[in-house]
This record gives sequence, C-alpha cells and structure tokens, in this order.
Amino acid sequence: MSPHRFSYTLSEPVGARLGLIVLQSDETIEGDMRRLLPFDAQFMVSRVPSDSEVTCDTLALMEQYLSAAAALFPQGLQFDVMGYGCTSGTAQIGVEKVAARLRDSLETRAVTQPLSSLLAACEYLGLKRLALLSPYVAAVSDTLRAALRENGITTDVVGSFDVGTEADVVRIDPAAVQGAAITLMENADVDGLFLSCTNLRTLDVIDPLETRLGLPVLSSNQVLAWHMMRLAGLRAPPHAPGQLFAQMRASDALQQHQPDPDGQD
Repeated sequence: MSPHRFSYTLSEPVGARLGLIVLQSDETIEGDMRRLLPFDAQFMVSRVPSDSEVTCDTLALMEQYLSAAAALFPQGLQFDVMGYGCTSGTAQIGVEKVAARLRDSLETRAVTQPLSSLLAACEYLGLKRLALLSPYVAAVSDTLRAALRENGITTDVVGSFDVGTEADVVRIDPAAVQGAAITLMENADVDGLFLSCTNLRTLDVIDPLETRLGLPVLSSNQVLAWHMMRLAGLRAPPHAPGQLFAQMRASDALQQHQPDPDGQD
C-alpha cells in the first residue's frame, strides 16, 4: 500500500525575527532573553568560541570568530535585529567592528549589543552618572568605563567581584549581587546603577533593588532585550523588570490610545 501524498502551501513565519550571538561560556543570557522577549517573537541563537578566562586579550580574540558564528544561522534569512551578547567584549572589540563582522555573514536590518543598548537606555531614561557593578578584574572593567566615558556616561562609583573565569561568574548568587549593589550605592551620587555582564544572574534583583534604592537599575541582558525590542518595533511585555520596561510600557500605552489621523478614536 502506497503512502498518502499531501499537497501543501508555503508561508513565512509571523512575527519579528531576532537573532543573538551568545558566548560559548555564557549559561545565563539565553534563559534571560526568553524570559524578557515577547512570546510571539522569533528568536534564534548561535554561539561564538570564547575563552574560559576573561581578560582584555581573550575578549579581543572573539572578533575573529564572529563572522563564522553569524554564518551558522539558516541561510537566506532577513533578520530584524541581530545582537551580540557580550558587554565587555563589545567595549574591547568596538561597536563598529562587531556590527561589520556580523553583517559579513547575514542580512539584518539592525545590529546591537549590550554597550549600545546601555547607551540607548541611558538616553531614554535621562541618565548620565552610573554606578557600575562588574564581576570582572579591573582591566576589563576599565575598558568598559572608557567606552562609556567616550559617550558621555561617567562611572565614578565602581565595584567588582574581581572574578577571572566565566564558570565562577555564572555561579555568583543573585543575593550576593543584590547585597553588593546595596553596599556600593550607599551615599553614591549617581543617576542609576548598571549590573554588567550577560552571564551574571541579575533579572530577579532589578525590581527589589529599584524599590530599595529609588533609582533605575539596568543590567546587560535587560538593556539588550529592551533595545532589540525597540529596534524591531515590538511592545514591552508585562513581565519585564525595571523602570526601563515600565517606561516603555507606558509609552506603548500612550501610542495605542492616540487618535488616528482621520479623527477616529
């Protein structure tokens, strides 16, 4: 008996198409992005080789692998936004070089990463002076601070866990992050706090910290997801934490209730 043969039609998937290059050593960002992004957004991930030790040199080495990592996405796709998931790596390699390496291998309307996302978030919220909490050694943090300073953001209040390996970064307990942030912010004359590193577990401490501090709290994965949504024209989901997403939701609500040009509500 021959099998039934069925006819079919072809159609494109519905929704914005987002892509992300994740570090080989990162155990946190994929889960965070799936928590933050709208459920109906298409989300695809590739991995880039990265060293287990975090130094300025090992971060810079990633540039040579970015094009190959981008080439692993399905061929012929047009992405709305492509992200690179490394804050300190972007500061070390450079925003323009990261974008160029990704565009070498794929078609995308926009490219972002946590550094550009943080700068966009600071502009959105009107922040100029940040306290910075980083898991990394001073040299890595200093490169990020210099990149922020070049774009008008000061980070005179700085704290670090002084960790040199990614396997330890991902295992820093969120309670330790929250406690360190509270201590760092005592008497700090700043506009907000940035929790750096896509491998650091930060999402669940953003709201408690904002309640305690009375200031915006930003993190690498939070700002990256927010910026990718903004670039793709997506609305903020109700569950995303922090004043950053709260303000985005308020803006979305205002736009939704604006009268149309013909005078119809």
